Amino acid sequence: MFLLGLQKKIMSNITFIMIKPDAVERGLIGNILKDINDAGFNVRALKLTKLSIDEAKTFYSVHSERPFFDELTKYMSRSPIVAAVLEKENAVSEFRKLIGDTDPSTAEKGTIRSRYAISKGENSVHGSDSDENAKIEAQFHFSGREILF
Repeated sequence: MFLLGLQKKIMSNITFIMIKPDAVERGLIGNILKDINDAGFNVRALKLTKLSIDEAKTFYSVHSERPFFDELTKYMSRSPIVAAVLEKENAVSEFRKLIGDTDPSTAEKGTIRSRYAISKGENSVHGSDSDENAKIEAQFHFSGREILF
């Protein structure tokens, strides 16, 4: 029953995000969470965790044929991440606007990536790119009882 409720909320009000290793290593968790809060998102699940290389490969399996896959999975498993589920109307698109372009040099000024990312490869945050992927990614990192509404 809970997952059914989650499925309905996922359609436009939920997104999954990660604060990536480079940002965690540089002590930016608080700054990024403040930016998220200031943008009107409500945190529905949050945890500090570390991906194994196998978990990173599974999470990013959609990119397995891309030339950057090995570099990406090594990076994502090198140190802790913060995983979170956020709620806001049109959460996926609103969060994508908040974080900006993957490449911080072309990201709109004031976005999270323009402020904190080191490079296109170490871009500080991940945000789901669709409602469907938000659901999949949230369920990868959290059990139903960990996502609170």
